[in-house]
Amino acid sequence: MRTTSGPRVAVAALAAALTLGVAGCVPQDEPEASPSGGGGNAVEQLGQLTVATAGSMKGYSRNHFPHWRGTGKNCDVRDSILQRDGKDVKLSGCNVVGGRWESVYDGRSAADPSQVDIDHMVPLANAWRSGADEWDDAKRGDFANDTTRPQLLAVSASSNRSKGDQDPSQWKPANRSYWCKYAESWVTVKHYWRLTVTSAEKAALTDMLGGCTVGSAS
Repeated sequence: MRTTSGPRVAVAALAAALTLGVAGCVPQDEPEASPSGGGGNAVEQLGQLTVATAGSMKGYSRNHFPHWRGTGKNCDVRDSILQRDGKDVKLSGCNVVGGRWESVYDGRSAADPSQVDIDHMVPLANAWRSGADEWDDAKRGDFANDTTRPQLLAVSASSNRSKGDQDPSQWKPANRSYWCKYAESWVTVKHYWRLTVTSAEKAALTDMLGGCTVGSAS
């Protein structure tokens, strides 16, 4: 059966767009698409990253990446990530004081938030060597507190400290089933923040993404 709803919708959409233009409203840019489950988008993004040798650590300090930012009375981004990634989370005000967390890096569980670290997917020192040394502290603070990209993750303290500031050519999660998601997340963060990768880093990411199948990163 034929219908005229398509043309009517198109006319309505055009009218709405013209109204926005007359009113001086500018639609906000849509957020960048997240990687596909099969690693396809991440592969494309990886190909767009600049390959360069790792920069110097001269001048580096974690103080150049101010974190954690406040998110409420006596609460900060760390509390937000603990609440997002935990189960049966208990709060005191907005402070996380209990719950259950399972680390996707190694499968370890914790019931005490003090046993959980908030990992920066792309470590601060790695970002410094990849171009963040040229940013100001305000932008580095945005990077260190980025809750929009897959940059912050609640994991076991032992896995976070084992990882340190290493890239995927030097360290991978013990949980191999998380490798696809890990590689996609790493690429997403570096692509958005326009950070460079080393040749070894790119090779490792390419290998990890090559093992992804549709739905493997869900």
